[in-house]
Amino acid sequence: MSKALFCIENLRVAYPQRSGEESSWAVDDVSFTLQPGERMGLVGESGCGKSTIGRAVMRLLPSSSRVEGQVTFEGQSVFDLTPAQLRKFRGEAVALIFQDPMTRLDPLMTIGKHCIETLQAHSPELSTREAKEKALATLEKVKIPASRWNQYPHEFSGGMRQRVAIALALLLNPKLIVADEPTTSLDVTVSAQILQELTRLCAQENMGLLLISHDLAMVAEYCDRIGVMYNGKMVEMGATASVFRQPQHEYTRSLLQAALHIQAVDDHGELVIANQEEKLLPIINQQSPILHITELKQYYTIEPNFIERLFKAQAQTIKAVDDINLDLYPGEILGLVGESGCGKSTLSRTILQLIRPTSGKVEFLGQDLTTLSRQAIRSSRRQIQMIFQDPHACLNPAMTVGESIADPLFIHNLADAAQAKAQVLSMLQKVGLTPPEVYYQRYAADLSGGQQQRVAIARALITHPKLLICDEPVSMLDASVQSQVLDLMLELKEEFELTYLFITHDLWLARFLCDRIAVMNSGKIVELGPTKQIFANPQHPYTKTLLAAAPLLARA
Repeated sequence: MSKALFCIENLRVAYPQRSGEESSWAVDDVSFTLQPGERMGLVGESGCGKSTIGRAVMRLLPSSSRVEGQVTFEGQSVFDLTPAQLRKFRGEAVALIFQDPMTRLDPLMTIGKHCIETLQAHSPELSTREAKEKALATLEKVKIPASRWNQYPHEFSGGMRQRVAIALALLLNPKLIVADEPTTSLDVTVSAQILQELTRLCAQENMGLLLISHDLAMVAEYCDRIGVMYNGKMVEMGATASVFRQPQHEYTRSLLQAALHIQAVDDHGELVIANQEEKLLPIINQQSPILHITELKQYYTIEPNFIERLFKAQAQTIKAVDDINLDLYPGEILGLVGESGCGKSTLSRTILQLIRPTSGKVEFLGQDLTTLSRQAIRSSRRQIQMIFQDPHACLNPAMTVGESIADPLFIHNLADAAQAKAQVLSMLQKVGLTPPEVYYQRYAADLSGGQQQRVAIARALITHPKLLICDEPVSMLDASVQSQVLDLMLELKEEFELTYLFITHDLWLARFLCDRIAVMNSGKIVELGPTKQIFANPQHPYTKTLLAAAPLLARA
């Protein structure tokens, strides 16, 4: 038998605790082996210890963490590497792709500089020209065009930043890639392309892949073996097909049930959404739109740098939102799907007037928002709220949960301190954070990802808006929590008579939740129709490509 590429034996990790707090194992007696060329998936809910294993492999844990057990790579102990050996090990032997690409990207460096610096640090024999050629070829693999070479991370969408982070991991041809939720912010087409590329490299270069993910369908499609973690322990491990076909552990069964709930279809392949078309017809036929978008454009100009100007390079125009016409009706859930960088998030920010459009109209309840003063726009946001993809990024870490949720009430002068507290406690109860008095005093850092997202939903609902724009609100959550949050959003929609614009790259999620779907590509809406119609009979080639690329758990 060939020598194992990577081996974990009886690994235990405990993070440093605040004084007075009892220490507990984040990873508790985990063992597994990865062979060259093997692809293994690691799944489980947030906080179960998946990412801790990835960081332990790279020796990226806080210095005062307690670590027991062994991690070996090609027979050599990772914990015994010298600083010089560790620098070479990280990147050349093992590469780590983080869930949040901004933990890897320096906001003051261009994408090109990131690539050149990485290559020159590990391959100093390469000339600048050779390094650039190799970098451009790697960026091309993740669909980043050469024209973006001199841009900075803030000029990229979240999904495109993730593609850059993946390219940086691939640059040095590592023997093992530890990918920690690498495609969370990517659409299905780019996600499929990148995972197919990783799969090809595993076979061609005998490279190992440890894929840490909450996306069970993706793991089922791309991994040979799967490990299921719960509360720091590995509760089940085996060949992917057998684990999905006959799960042995109760927790594995609950994860599968939650994922299949979102991808639910009956015996005839029809959606298990009661009377969707019947519900949609009165919504559209009997009401005026709550949101009316006309010929909306959002263009950006990239000016050439000094060197490019010497060669008479022209300014480049990016058409992030290009002539959008769209109506959203009271009480409906309209899904907006498309690849990262296609303009979905830019459209949502333009609707909110967080960025002013190049041209076009955004009419909300009959009022054109593009003509309003800054003060009037601020007032209108009481009626339009947004739930962001990353709840941690929109919650102030210095404020308690109670203060974060009450803040919009004070901004819009809707309540005094006593009224605000009563309303916040009631809202905490509604979003399932019970007992509310306990969560009221907590900070965002004390909560899991799912709990943080519930706080973000409560904060968005506290002003009783008419329209909620949901920008990938559950993409960072594992299957069981995702299912709970989606069911909660459907309940709250009925209770508060909400209208949702639901932005997602997850087609099965859109199918589960949405009445209509708008498909966006390169700043334009290329197809729009009832959800059932879009899935049963897609008209545009891009829609067909999206549907073909979406992994379906039921096929596993």
